[in-house]
Amino acid sequence: MGAAGKGTSAVKSGVKRLLGRTGFDIVRSTNNRGGVDDFIPFEATMRAARSAGLPVGDYIDEVMNGTPGATQSTIDELRALGVFAAGPKTVLEIGPGSGRFLEKTLKECSPGRYEIYETAAPWADYLVDAFGVVAQPTAGCSLAPTPDNSVDLVQAHKVFNTVTFLSASRYFFEMARVTRPGGRIVFDVMTETCLDPATVRTWATEGGPGHDSYPAAMPRGTCVDLFATLGCSLEAGFLAPMGVASTEVLVFAKDA
Repeated sequence: MGAAGKGTSAVKSGVKRLLGRTGFDIVRSTNNRGGVDDFIPFEATMRAARSAGLPVGDYIDEVMNGTPGATQSTIDELRALGVFAAGPKTVLEIGPGSGRFLEKTLKECSPGRYEIYETAAPWADYLVDAFGVVAQPTAGCSLAPTPDNSVDLVQAHKVFNTVTFLSASRYFFEMARVTRPGGRIVFDVMTETCLDPATVRTWATEGGPGHDSYPAAMPRGTCVDLFATLGCSLEAGFLAPMGVASTEVLVFAKDA
């Protein structure tokens, strides 16, 4: 990524090679349990975004991922579903990375506390400084510092498509634990809805070469049935752009 200082085009080319056309907002982690090989570097990405004259989140959407407006479209869908209507007082986000969903969430609501679980220290420090969020210590599979039934909105975007089945599953239990009755849980996974034969062929031929750990699939029924046992009901699901295809965003409500 040393070419970052030589111009936007060089950075764009280098970062695209780094990402291998995956479309994930992932960052270098000091405790990565998901097996992802390459990550968005903090300093080079920030320099590139400044050079392009774009906020870092928009730069990742437009230049690195080639999906302009993708983050905003997800936020728009969540707004239409009423996720922000109740004015959540406490929000928790797993793996916010560059903060592209975090920033847009804060434009939709004004929580008194916003917790993040981010294993990449440079990005976590940046988000604390830029947005005043609370960075919780994380082991990459637990939300242990957060009390039971204490969060109004728990979310994770472009996370569970990049980690192993067990890592995602362990987080699911934790997400249900910390959400208060009546609260919402929002995350995206690559379900069978996103994996018709043509899409599988596209991923196999155009996905990142040499990166066999992602995209990681998760059966939709597994998510719905598991959360039902945890007192959470599926309210809605919709597709969101990711890389060469899409991922499915699921919205659950914890029973009051």
